[in-house]
Amino acid sequence: MKIVKVDVMQLGTDVRPDWRPIVCRIYTDEGIYGDGEAAMAYDVGALGAFGMLQELAKMVIGMDPLDNEVIWDKLYRSTFWGQNGGPVTFSAISAIDIALWDIKGKYFKVPVYKLLGGKKRDNLRCYASQLQFGWGEVRIPARTPEDYAKNAKKAVEEGYDAVKFDFFLYNEEDGFFNDNDRLGLLSKKYLNIVEKRIAAVREAVGPDVDIIMENHSYTDAQSALQLGRMAEKYDIFCFEEPTTPYPKITKYMSDKLNIPIATGERIYSRWQYAQYFENCSVQMIQPDFGNCGGITEGKKICDMAYAYDVGVQGHACGSPLSNVVALHLECVIPNFVIHEHHAVNLTPYNKSYCIYDYQPVNGKYKVPELPGLGNELSESAMNNSIKVTIE
Repeated sequence: MKIVKVDVMQLGTDVRPDWRPIVCRIYTDEGIYGDGEAAMAYDVGALGAFGMLQELAKMVIGMDPLDNEVIWDKLYRSTFWGQNGGPVTFSAISAIDIALWDIKGKYFKVPVYKLLGGKKRDNLRCYASQLQFGWGEVRIPARTPEDYAKNAKKAVEEGYDAVKFDFFLYNEEDGFFNDNDRLGLLSKKYLNIVEKRIAAVREAVGPDVDIIMENHSYTDAQSALQLGRMAEKYDIFCFEEPTTPYPKITKYMSDKLNIPIATGERIYSRWQYAQYFENCSVQMIQPDFGNCGGITEGKKICDMAYAYDVGVQGHACGSPLSNVVALHLECVIPNFVIHEHHAVNLTPYNKSYCIYDYQPVNGKYKVPELPGLGNELSESAMNNSIKVTIE
């Protein structure tokens, strides 16, 4: 079997112009195809992944799609920018690698998780993610403590026993907090705003629901430390991306706080993750399998984490393809903690990209049982994409 063609696509939406999933479909001479995603759908950088994916696609034409390790090493070692590369390079490698696993599962007529060793769990606990955006089909910024409490209650009523907020994203009136507000030692004004929001959520959900505090690396070591110490009394499940991903600063935060530190969506490859494992600075990693090197590299990262007693939660904030990739990997690893069910998964525009709409029931996810990933791009998504074909 050989790869004969690759379609590289930038998906779009009229509802949200800044949401641009970058995907590919790899075709073989036996009629089997596979879909993959370069997980840079939001903010800046999507076009870089779109271009890089076209460049790398040229290198796999004529190769055997079942040779995922051979192809991975070729893309990593013979492209110059691959070694120690960042999100653009690794997201393109990831998209190709994910599509290869999709092909492999279809070829052997089994779900991807079977090829990874078999699932250890049938139901994956998940949390309602990024509730500051609202929890439903439309994004509605949470600004008051009452908004935060309402969104948390809504998720808990649907069966989730864990929720995640960025409590320091939207300001109280209009727009967002900025770097002048969030960097350096914080005034009592900002600490009080954040605390009122956390307190409202804790009161709304009670003591038995976990709260994840997300910071998107918008704070630095000083402001994050203040927030973390303030939040300790609210029994926070973990503190996500409190600072710029950097091993020494992450170690500083871990040593100073009694809250587990989670990070990883902007850490790429096993070589970059190794530094965090070696200094024992992170308690839960959050690799995005659409930008850390795909399933091939993602499994290695998770296995390395297991050797250091570090838990795993896949970062899943892209099209429904990214979601199922995370499920396949999370169900097989022994150090799985929880699955991220991002608010974007509730939106009609994101659901429309794939043929199946998998959603959790009572805060638990089932893994697709169809051959390959168990989901694929919809005709409407491909027809409305910007497409470049590599042959």
